Parts: sequence; C-alpha cells; structure tokens
Amino acid sequence: MRSALLNIMVQAATKAGRSLSKDFGEVENLQVSVKGPADFVSNADKRAEQIVFEELQKARPTYAFLGEEGTEAKGTDGQHRWIVDPLDGTTNFLHGIPMFAVAIALERNQEIVASVIYNPVMDELYTAEKGGGAWLNDRKRLRVGGRKHLADTVIVTGINSRGRASDLLQLRQLAHVTPAVAGIRRTGSASTDLAWVAAGRFDGYWEAGLAPWDVAPGLLLLKEAGGVISDFSGTPGAIWNGEVVAGNESIQGQLLKIIKSVQ
Repeated sequence: MRSALLNIMVQAATKAGRSLSKDFGEVENLQVSVKGPADFVSNADKRAEQIVFEELQKARPTYAFLGEEGTEAKGTDGQHRWIVDPLDGTTNFLHGIPMFAVAIALERNQEIVASVIYNPVMDELYTAEKGGGAWLNDRKRLRVGGRKHLADTVIVTGINSRGRASDLLQLRQLAHVTPAVAGIRRTGSASTDLAWVAAGRFDGYWEAGLAPWDVAPGLLLLKEAGGVISDFSGTPGAIWNGEVVAGNESIQGQLLKIIKSVQ
C-alpha cells in the first residue's frame, strides 16, 4: 500500500508523464535550446518540471524543492525537500528514443525516504519507500540480480563526451571493465539505469559527474531492492558527490575493485 506522500509523488510523475508523452509524439515540432555541449533542454522538459512543481507544492506547500531545470523553493518546514529530474534522458527524448523518465525523490533530514521513476512510453512506474521495498507498477517486488561472477554480467554506464576530467577517467575505467564483463550498455538515463539494476535487468552500474537529481530517485530503489551503492572510493552512496558504483553485494564489490584500480 502506498503512503499518502508516495501517492502525491506518483500523481505528479504520471501527470508530467502524460505531458511528455504528448510532446514525444510531436518531437519534431519542439523548440530546442542548447544548454551546453551534448546537453539539451526542450519546452517539454521545462513544462514537465512546472507540472511536478505545482502538483507537489499544492500538496505539501512547506516542503523545499530542487529541480534539474532550475526551479527551486526553500520551503519552511526545514526537514523535507523534493529532488526532481522532470525529464531524465532529454537527448533520447529529442531523438525519438523512448528511454526517458520523470524522476522524483523525497529527502527528509538529508536522507532519501521515497522515490518515483516513471517512463510514460513504456508505462513503467518504479516506486520505493524506506523500509517498504521497491516495486514495479505496484505489482512486482524488485530484487537485484543474483549473478555472482563479473564475467557473466551486463553492466550499464553513462560515459559522456564533454571532455571533463570525470569523462576521461570513465573512458579509462571502461577500457578495464569491458574485458571483465559479458556486455556494456548505455541508456542515457541515470535514473533508469539504477531502476533497471534494482529490477535485475542490469547487473551493475557505474558513472561519474552526476547531479543530485540523477542519483536520488534511483538510490533508494536500489537499496530497497537489496542492492549496494557507493562512490568510487567505496564510501556508501550519497547524492552529492556525483559518483555511483551499484549492483548486488558481490558484483558491486568486484566492479568497485576495478574502478578503484584505475587512476
């Protein structure tokens, strides 16, 4: 059973998802502006964030809000904050690739306690609450995959091409991880990557240069599905340092060992 808070989050995500679905069907008509190299924002992106903001503010006006597209509210209760990526996978969206999601996390006293990740094209709704498990479409309980040997795994990553130090480091890591696994994938949506590790579709995930809204929704899903998440040094996962290594306990440890060995 969903809590009242999770119901609010699901309602906001699905309403924004309906708007994105409509725009996705007319993607060639979207007006696109460039935010930076390989990083685009569309009218659909901004519209989805506004929908989420209005829905969440209406339900919990005292909560703070941090959105990927710049929407921010300080809030007054001092304990709660929404962390939102209204369109995680913008580049996919703009190219007609149906791999994107509305991602919402609720932070309470600096801990993520509820998450929603919704892909409207696939109609996949991932939800989690602290202590309540992780779920797909309210029916399927999520568990991370059970593989124990890195050589048997499919690992997902999010290597970018902007020339940042973290990008170059990941390219070096990729050269070491690739021969150690069965396959490497890149979806272009960090929240989807973490959700799919939680669902056992991917066995592990690593990436650097991430923002809080990239990590926060999937972090709780992964933990509630029995997964382990840390940064590149092995410190338990947080949303602020921009680094993620995730998987079941065995695979995460093996993947982390490779990541830590590359400088």
